[in-house]
Amino acid sequence: MPCCPSCYSLRIWKDGLRQTGQGEIQRYLCRECGYRFSETSPLEFNDSSPSEGCQSIHTNPLKRQLTITLHRRISAHQPTGAKNLARQQPEEQKAAGATKPTTADMKEKIVEFSFWMLKQGYRESTIIMRTQQMKVLVKRGANIFDPESVKETIARQPWKESRKAIVVNTYTSFLSMIGSTWTPPGYQPVRKLPFIPTELEIDQLIAGCGKKTAAFLQTLKETAMRAGEAQNLEWSDIDMERRVLRVTPEKNSDPRVFKVSDKLIRMLDALPRKSKRVFGERGFRSCRATFCETRKRVAEKLQNPRILQIHFHTFRHWKATMLYHQTKDILYVMKFLGHKSVKNTMLYIQLAEVLFEGTADEFITRVAKTVRAARALLEAGFEYVTDMDGLKIFRKRK
Repeated sequence: MPCCPSCYSLRIWKDGLRQTGQGEIQRYLCRECGYRFSETSPLEFNDSSPSEGCQSIHTNPLKRQLTITLHRRISAHQPTGAKNLARQQPEEQKAAGATKPTTADMKEKIVEFSFWMLKQGYRESTIIMRTQQMKVLVKRGANIFDPESVKETIARQPWKESRKAIVVNTYTSFLSMIGSTWTPPGYQPVRKLPFIPTELEIDQLIAGCGKKTAAFLQTLKETAMRAGEAQNLEWSDIDMERRVLRVTPEKNSDPRVFKVSDKLIRMLDALPRKSKRVFGERGFRSCRATFCETRKRVAEKLQNPRILQIHFHTFRHWKATMLYHQTKDILYVMKFLGHKSVKNTMLYIQLAEVLFEGTADEFITRVAKTVRAARALLEAGFEYVTDMDGLKIFRKRK
């Protein structure tokens, strides 16, 4: 790879091919100064032969350093000779380059933005998401140093209002890093009621997955964890003897602990213990890609397009809706999900009322003749109803 004839930088990108009478010649773009040149462009030194070009300087670091020093001296003491050292850009091109940053400049600023978020204490998932969003803006033609250009780029995208609002928040954080402000566009996300599948459809999807993905989905089904919380689950968080899982919360939720089924414990115990995390160190994208591929295959096999609407977060919505239908206790559902405000949990009241409208409540009833039997039923989740003929009657929703 040659060096730049203008600034002698080694940070060079390939920039297409140039058609000449002798064939194709590789062209390059300097990431430092933006100068474009061809592979055969020699450095025109007064004291060197025409065959000595950028490549010879690149292969000899000492000669390159001497060349830079020579260039600086001639530029200072012999202004007329300095023009022969390298091809000079026109003043108009330099002025334009000063006002419009290159793609390389913007990408470097995005990397700086990532480190800034890390120092500010942002979570890893947030850093990855916001970095990717900034890269998408640059790829779609936005100048991230110009808020009006970013506004125009966001407005042109066929995104939902919710996604545009998230990108606006990301760019606001970027402006905070560079010490600038803007008047953000007023995108208002529209909250829709989530899709709630049947338990049969969820079980069919889990059965069609591989061993690790099936255990991951079964964990989501029984505990209503977020996908990121389940991905970060460690072996030390599982008590195999008591069938207990401890959750490290995300999004400022409250920590939770769950009693899970024997089935889930057996599925988790069958997984290989190759890392500290239960579901391995692979990234979240890889996990989601495997899930999407399996979901498509199961939906096609069963000829049920509803399965394609199931996402990781669907398991959380399904569990919360079922819990409220069974208990009619919104505070219990709030604690189960780890919400700090009941406003975020009120959604599941509406879902349960709509999905189970006209459905009679079904209960399991038990009769206790002794105090010991009554205690056992209470510990199993039954609630006391009444006394009849000297017996205590308990019930529990199915």
